[in-house]
Amino acid sequence: MRAPTRRRRTALMAAGVLIATGSGTAAAFTATNASAASDAAAGCSVAYTVQSQWNVGFTAQVTITNTGPAVTAWNVGWSFAGNQKVTQGWSADIAQTGAAVTAKNLSYNGSLGTGASTGFGFNGSYSGTNTSPTAFTLNGVACNGGTPTTPPTTPPTSPPTDPPTDPPTTPPTTPPPGTRVDNPYAGAKGYVNPEWSAKAAAEPGGSRIANQSTAVWLDRIAAINGVNGGMGLRAHLNKAVTQAAGQPLVIELVIYDLPGRDCAALASNGELGATELGRYKTEYIDPIAAIIADPAYAALRIVTIVEPDSLPNLVTNAGGTAGSTEACATMKANGNYEAGVGYALHKLGAISNVYNYIDAGHHGWLGWDTNMGPAAQGFLKAATTGGATVNDVTGFIVNTANYGATTEPFFKITDNVNGTSVRQSKWVDWNYYVDEQSYAQALRTLLVTTGFNSNLGMLIDTSRNGWGGTARPTGPGATTSVDTYVNGGRTDRRIHLGNWCNQSGAGIGQRPTAAPATGIDAYVWVKPPGESDGASSLIPNDEGKGFDRMCDPTYTGNGRNGNSMSGALANSPLAGQWFSAQFQELLKNAYPAL
Repeated sequence: MRAPTRRRRTALMAAGVLIATGSGTAAAFTATNASAASDAAAGCSVAYTVQSQWNVGFTAQVTITNTGPAVTAWNVGWSFAGNQKVTQGWSADIAQTGAAVTAKNLSYNGSLGTGASTGFGFNGSYSGTNTSPTAFTLNGVACNGGTPTTPPTTPPTSPPTDPPTDPPTTPPTTPPPGTRVDNPYAGAKGYVNPEWSAKAAAEPGGSRIANQSTAVWLDRIAAINGVNGGMGLRAHLNKAVTQAAGQPLVIELVIYDLPGRDCAALASNGELGATELGRYKTEYIDPIAAIIADPAYAALRIVTIVEPDSLPNLVTNAGGTAGSTEACATMKANGNYEAGVGYALHKLGAISNVYNYIDAGHHGWLGWDTNMGPAAQGFLKAATTGGATVNDVTGFIVNTANYGATTEPFFKITDNVNGTSVRQSKWVDWNYYVDEQSYAQALRTLLVTTGFNSNLGMLIDTSRNGWGGTARPTGPGATTSVDTYVNGGRTDRRIHLGNWCNQSGAGIGQRPTAAPATGIDAYVWVKPPGESDGASSLIPNDEGKGFDRMCDPTYTGNGRNGNSMSGALANSPLAGQWFSAQFQELLKNAYPAL
C-alpha cells in the first residue's frame, strides 16, 4: 500500500540554504553554556519529571509553560543538587557546566505564546542520591512552578538509549464530546478495532498490543457495508460510540479508493479505473459521508486519512523522472487525483466532527527540495478543488504504511565526517531529512507558508518503524567515512529507503501518542501491524491488486531502489490480508521493546 521511494537527485545547495533538523536527534553537549534566548519571560512554570531511574542513570522530561508574554526563543536553566550529568538529550540544545544546566530551544520550537507549553528530555548519570531540581529560570527569569516527581522504585533492566516513547504532556482540560477542537487526539481515547484486535490477540505475544488503536481501512466500495461478513463503517462507528462511553474518542478512517489508485505500484492498485471519478463520488465518498453525518456519531472525533499514495505520485512519477509510469502520467493529465481528493475533503469536511488529514508521502520520497516544493503546491491545488478550501484540512500525515524512523538518534543532517556532509552518504543521497519527524515539521512550515492554516497539525504513522531487536545500533557509526558513520548509526535498517513491502527486520514503533512534539498532533498506527503490504507472488483476486516485484524477496530491484534487493519477507498474502510471520517479526523487533 506504500509506493516506493521516488526522488530527484540534486546538487549540493549553496551555503545559504536553511537545513531543518529533527527534534528527536540527540543534542550535542559542550562545556559552555548555551547562548541566552532573545526574549525574557515575565512568568513561567516548569515541571521536571523523572520517568525512570536505575542505579547509575535516569531519564527525565521537562515541560515548560510560559505564563508571561509570548517569546520567540527560550532558555531554561537549573542546577543539580548532586553530581548528576546530562549524557544525551532531545528537543533542545542542552549544555552543562558543573552543576548548572541550560537547555535552549531548537530552530523549530522557539516560539512560546502566553499559556503555551513545550517540552524536552534527556538521559543522565548520577551516583548517590538523584535529587530533582526545584528552582528553574526561563530566559533568566525565575519560574514559580518546579514540580519534581518521584521516580519509579523498580529500575529497568538496562538504561534507555533513545528518547522514551511517551514525552511529557500537560493534561488539557478535556472539552465535552462533540466539541470541535484544534487537535482531535488531545485528551481523547483511540478506537480499538475489534476485528484487528482479535487477530492480534490470537497471535503468540499479541495481547501486548491488541488494545492499541489502529485505523479502519475503507479500501473499496464494498468495505463501506462490510466484506465477507466483516464489520462495515456503521458497525465500526457503533462500536466506537460504545467504547467512548461518554468520553472523547478518536476513530481513524482511511479513505482509499481513488480512480487509478497507486499509479506507481501494483500490489495496492484499486478497483476503480482512471476515469471513474463519478463512481468514486457517488458510490464511495457520498455513502461514507452520509453514514458519518448520522447524529448518532456526532460525539465521536472522526479522523480521515485521505488517499495514501496519490498526490505525491503526481510530483515524482508522472513524467520526467526515472520512476515515472504511464499510469501516473495518465492521472496527472486527467486531474482525477486532485478532483477526487478535493471532493472528499469538501464532502467530509462539511461534517463538524470530521478532521481531514491528507497523505504527504515520507521523507525518503519528498524530502529533496525539488520534490517538496512542488508537492506543497500540489497539495494546495487539491485542497482548493471541487469546492474544498484549506479550512477543510486539519493537517497532513507522513509515513503512512511505511517504515521510516520517527527520529534518528545517532546522526543528524548537519553532521560532517572528515569534512564531508552526511548528505553525501549513499543512504541520505543529498536529502535534507534523515527521519520522519524532521520532515513532517519542515513540511508543516512550508505548507503554512504556501497557504494552509497556521494551526495545521501533522501525524506520523509509527506502526512499523521501531527497528529494534539485535540489529539496532546503540551509538553512532564509525567515522572512517561518511558512509560508515551513517550506516553504522542509522536505526532504519532497510537495504534502501525505496524498499516498502513487508520489510524484513522491521518492528513495532512508538505507541499512539497525542501531541508528542512541536507541530505533531499525534503518533498513530494507521497501518495495522500484521496486515500485508502485498503478495510475494502472483495471487489471482477480485480486488484489483496486482503482483509487485518489490514484494518478492528474490527481486534484485530497479532504479527506484538503487537496484537493491527488495528486503521483503517471503510467503506474504495479498495487501491488507493477515500476515502472521510479519506480525511476529514486528513484535520481536519492537522499539521501545514490548
